[in-house]
Amino acid sequence: MNSRLQSLVYRLGKDQSGQMLAVMAVMMVAFLSTAALSIDLGRAYFDYRKLQASTNAAVLAGAETLPNNTATTVATNYSSVNGDLNAATTLPNVSMVAGYPKVLCLTTLTNMGVACSAPANGNAIQVKQQMVVPLFFARLFGKNSLTLTATATAGMRGATTSPYNVVIIVDTTASMADTDSDSQCSSSRLTCALSGVQVLLQNLSPCGASLTTCGSVASGNVSNPVDVVSLFTFPNVTAATASAEYDCSGATNPVTEPYTFPTAGASTYTNTGTPVATYQIVPFSSDYRSSDTTTTLTSTSDIVMAIGGKSGCTPMGDPGGEGTYYAGAIYAAQSALVHAQTANPGSQNVLILVSDGDASATQAQMDSTATNSGTYPSYKDECGQAITAAKAAATAGTKVYAVAYGAESTGCSTDTTGTYSGYTPCQTMQAIASATQYFFSDYTQSGSSSNCISASQPTSNLNQIFTDIANDLTVAKLIPNNTT
Repeated sequence: MNSRLQSLVYRLGKDQSGQMLAVMAVMMVAFLSTAALSIDLGRAYFDYRKLQASTNAAVLAGAETLPNNTATTVATNYSSVNGDLNAATTLPNVSMVAGYPKVLCLTTLTNMGVACSAPANGNAIQVKQQMVVPLFFARLFGKNSLTLTATATAGMRGATTSPYNVVIIVDTTASMADTDSDSQCSSSRLTCALSGVQVLLQNLSPCGASLTTCGSVASGNVSNPVDVVSLFTFPNVTAATASAEYDCSGATNPVTEPYTFPTAGASTYTNTGTPVATYQIVPFSSDYRSSDTTTTLTSTSDIVMAIGGKSGCTPMGDPGGEGTYYAGAIYAAQSALVHAQTANPGSQNVLILVSDGDASATQAQMDSTATNSGTYPSYKDECGQAITAAKAAATAGTKVYAVAYGAESTGCSTDTTGTYSGYTPCQTMQAIASATQYFFSDYTQSGSSSNCISASQPTSNLNQIFTDIANDLTVAKLIPNNTT
């Protein structure tokens, strides 16, 4: 090969002009495909989340009206279809899937005592919405739009994933006789607290909506009740005189006993001591309302009479006599809840404590088994023991609500060495709650700490506090779409 030919071959080998055009053409296809996937599908996913939230809102609105036959109309009104209440420019092209909303009669809920009641003849409702999302980059590949579908199912009020076993522990020590003179309740603290408990019972679901009665003192609870409630108090009282809290006889307060110590982690609560002492005033009851559809409390119910729900009947009093120590009451309540849950498989346990949180009973106010160890049962680190008891209940699955009523900025004087040494009564009540949203405080009560405010639940009105708790337990709730 001569030198000129060699030079030409060499130059052709080194010349790279024009080679990237073909490469870029291939790469542009890959770039556009990636853009279509990341931008179009990312936007579609964002729109789907908004559509699902809208569908959830619509189905919950409809479920709140069950068993009325307006449930489907209400659900439709709260949809995101153009012209409805949740319509938005960020959710265009939304339509309700044909055949929805529809009322369902689910066996799972029926087995829990929530019957498919007239006039809607259902105990749940399902909503299905769809939305056409326009695509941009994907159009280059022949895909102009994507249809998204969101489905949500909700059980009617009271039709949670499980019925509730509820224990309410009410502080009846001497401090509860103090007057609450704020604008929200001008009476004794105990009277104001019991008024809040009445609100709670007016909003729970004692039995299925189709039943004509939710039980009575004479006949006991109905089969498959929905929400059963038991009333506990501290200090403990003799079992023989506990009925003075609800028998409307106008008799003196029950006889208090030095604090006893139920076994931590027990599967049932039994009264102990000589004479027999108890923290439980009224056992689990479904008779606090005559039916699920009425809000009027049943005046013959022991628990209703105990909380002042019967006109002319003296409610439970504040016998005092002992200082404040409530770790034992929490263990007793949790043991009773475990037993109730065993008797009612599938139910969920709830514990509500109403107290100022300042545990400071003396050794003389406890039975002889109390120690100075700071570990339950002990007359040392009493607030810390209560926190430990509540956390054990939460670990076992109990939802624990703490209502700080008149909690002061100082107290818990026996807590000097334990994990929670230095905690105030307010901090103790906050730690007792099993989640931040389960801590409430009436901080406007005379003598209480204005700093004892719940960040997530700032209301200080006791009636509103118990309404909020009831709503958390009984409002219509989403359930899995495949529930049968």
